[in-house]
Amino acid sequence: MNAPLKVVMINDCAHVGETLVKYFSSEIEVLHLKRSREFWDKTFGIAWKILKADADVFHVHYLLQDCWLALRFGKRPIVGHAHGSDLREVVRSKKWGWMVKRNLESCDKVLVAQPTILDVAREFNDTAEYFPIPYDPKLFYYAPFVTGREVKRVFMASPQDFRVKGSDKLLRALSLVKIPFKVVAIRYGRDAKRIEKLAGDLGLDVKFIDKVPHDGMNQLYWGSDIVLGSFGVGQLDTVAIEAMACGRPVVHHILKDFFPRCPLPEVASIKEVSEEISKLLICEEYLKRRIESQMNYVQAVHSALILAQKLFEIYAKLM
Repeated sequence: MNAPLKVVMINDCAHVGETLVKYFSSEIEVLHLKRSREFWDKTFGIAWKILKADADVFHVHYLLQDCWLALRFGKRPIVGHAHGSDLREVVRSKKWGWMVKRNLESCDKVLVAQPTILDVAREFNDTAEYFPIPYDPKLFYYAPFVTGREVKRVFMASPQDFRVKGSDKLLRALSLVKIPFKVVAIRYGRDAKRIEKLAGDLGLDVKFIDKVPHDGMNQLYWGSDIVLGSFGVGQLDTVAIEAMACGRPVVHHILKDFFPRCPLPEVASIKEVSEEISKLLICEEYLKRRIESQMNYVQAVHSALILAQKLFEIYAKLM
């Protein structure tokens, strides 16, 4: 019997790593090096862990200091996993752009969680490929709706970020919806205080709750009649994928050129978002078709069961 492939996974982003690890076969032995926000743990602590680690493959999430350290310590082969802002924003910054570019050039394999940043990655490394965000099918799966609600329940699932997530635009879209509804939103993100003030100014009934653990998000999806993701940069986020897997209709702006198979529409205005929300809350036939197409899509493209096997094949090629 062959020995298992030893993998050291470093850091994580949006629970991608921990979700994939759960579905690895017995052919892979994983050491997952995570870090907290404490000064020691995110500096010298993680550096020491990386230095001491030994494996057949090193998989680093986010192309900043952890990836740079692994390369400096001669850890090979390295899979560098970009998750969005590292290639959308940081790569162009004066402070850290050099590090992201060096990491891109030096990794043995580059994965990107968004097709919208694939061209940026390929400027520096022609091994780059799109690797879809996985969801955990044991946590996120269909559950029946609560029927007969006169007041619909809307869940705003993304961080409150006006520029990247378009949280303010989603609230403004909701203010145009005439159907009775209540909103639940999570009180975190760079614009958490501003979104609460905006909700009050718009006269919306919004209940802000504290951030919940990842394995508790399913309850929030299931308790909703509709889930709002983001109206921002056009990428497909984790919350939209998980909500689709839970069988809830999702309103989330994507760039269709990058996600041609995804059933979510590309929306161009606040009015379009408002109309989409209203249609999903009113038209039962449209709602059923959307839910079916959403679930077919995520099960085929984003299930961790499929993607864990795909990642194993990537590791094997590096060997």
